[in-house]
Amino acid sequence: MNNLDQTVLSHGAAADRYGAVTHEVLNQPSELTDYNLFSTDIALQEAVKRNGGQWATAELERFGARAGSAEYLELGHLANKFQPEFDTHDRRAHRVDLVRFHPSYHQLMGSAIEAGLHSSPWTDPQPGAHVARAAGFYMQSQVEAGHGCPITMSFAAVPCLKLQPDLAALWLPKLTSRSYDPRNVPAAQKAGITIGMAMTEKQGGSDVRANSTRAVAIGVEGPGHAYELVGHKYFVSAPMSDAFLVLAQTRVGLSCFLLPRWRPDGSKNPMQIQRLKKKMGNTSNASCETELRGALAWMVGQEGRGVATIIEMVTMTRFDCMTGSSAGMRMALSHALHHCSQRMAFGKLLTDQPLMQNVLADLALESEAALALAMRMARAVDSRSQDSSEDLLVRLGTAIGKYWICKRTPQHAYEAMECIGGSGVMEDTPMPRLYREAPVNAIWEGSGNVQCLDVLRAMAKTPEVLPAFFDEVEKARGAHVALDRHVSDLKKDLLDPTELEYRARDLVDRMALAMQAALLLQDAPGFVADAFCRSRLECRGQHQYGALPRGIDLRAIIARAMPNDTSRFGTN
Repeated sequence: MNNLDQTVLSHGAAADRYGAVTHEVLNQPSELTDYNLFSTDIALQEAVKRNGGQWATAELERFGARAGSAEYLELGHLANKFQPEFDTHDRRAHRVDLVRFHPSYHQLMGSAIEAGLHSSPWTDPQPGAHVARAAGFYMQSQVEAGHGCPITMSFAAVPCLKLQPDLAALWLPKLTSRSYDPRNVPAAQKAGITIGMAMTEKQGGSDVRANSTRAVAIGVEGPGHAYELVGHKYFVSAPMSDAFLVLAQTRVGLSCFLLPRWRPDGSKNPMQIQRLKKKMGNTSNASCETELRGALAWMVGQEGRGVATIIEMVTMTRFDCMTGSSAGMRMALSHALHHCSQRMAFGKLLTDQPLMQNVLADLALESEAALALAMRMARAVDSRSQDSSEDLLVRLGTAIGKYWICKRTPQHAYEAMECIGGSGVMEDTPMPRLYREAPVNAIWEGSGNVQCLDVLRAMAKTPEVLPAFFDEVEKARGAHVALDRHVSDLKKDLLDPTELEYRARDLVDRMALAMQAALLLQDAPGFVADAFCRSRLECRGQHQYGALPRGIDLRAIIARAMPNDTSRFGTN
């Protein structure tokens, strides 16, 4: 054996007989794990405080530590790697319609429910309750988005069920319980349940008034009474929920119903799953096509007013869509920042490269603006029952925020992936999952066009929403010349009644930017707000990330957004 065979480098890797160490690991960033998703997120901490949720800080810090642990983050990976499987019948040929999930999915569901992410504002109402809950949902969604669907639907079902007090008295105690029971058994045997939503049909999609599912009264007609439903639902998410809010046609018109998975006598309700959907993203969460073959259901709310009854549930699910997409932005940004703060190229850290700084700072601006808007809407939801202007803001702002934030997320996820490079495309990293997840919220609960049309509908039906919107935006009047000019032009264009539907996307784009800019100017550091206004308002139209104008404090923006020890951020 010669000296070359015995060569061992300081890191312990043995050289071969040519003196080469072919598997030496150099210039590879560490895993982003074991960090606190709350205490390392300055923008989130500030948003919680300014929107009235500061009383929840200690609990959010505890939750953030758990959510950022390596063990907890791994649950998100496993829940998507081992996807749901479907059994129509058991081994004895009994119809069961059973969807089986990996244990990691159930662990995530259990922890979300134990934390009250499905119910806390309803069971413990107080100022800032929706803000605190949104912050928890924001962190939980960074870990894994798919299980957030049944959490969101259960959360959003509460105000809808309250419209039918007799049903609410029976179902809400278990729905708002912090006990998770995934068994495929009647609700009566459980301490806690979840509720889903089934509206979409083949022929209608977003046009739910085209639904053809029929509801026939078993006896007495009207709210709270029993019906049998016959029809087909083309897209039912979380089919293992214990009950579903469903739209169906009666003699009077489209009405809302609560449909349980099991009948009160313990028999299987004939809500039969045909197949699971093969989705591009959101794969940990089962979605299916379902036939209703005389399924028992009870009417919720006024007959013929199904859309009006279920609209509050839709509003809350749309709110969670914008919060969940903001969370996806934050996680993508965190991985990009973490990688670039440790990765060397051409002799310098990537975070010291001017062009990469431009890209990272731009991604950080988008993420913080999305969070600011989502948390402001959480405060509006908290205050809407006491303040009519806040209620009007919820009506308009939820549609604006859901449209804009969800629409911005896919490009944000891609750009963050590109910051990481080839490794970001690998399936053993979170980036491909974040990228596949990114379009989902933009499509579900009303696609972009539906949201823009909803904005126009709100302005036509409730004209007061527009003054309420501008009252909010003009709280930042005079803070930045670009915003003042932007708002002035926006007002003029909104007063023009010609071809409003054709121009809807342009108008809603600008409304979203105005609201985000106003919030950042009031609450964020000057270097963040100024960069946002100059890059988004002075430059009309879309731009690629990384095209920020000169004179922006890129390093300060990056340092503020960094999810870990900022000492890793270069100083040269």
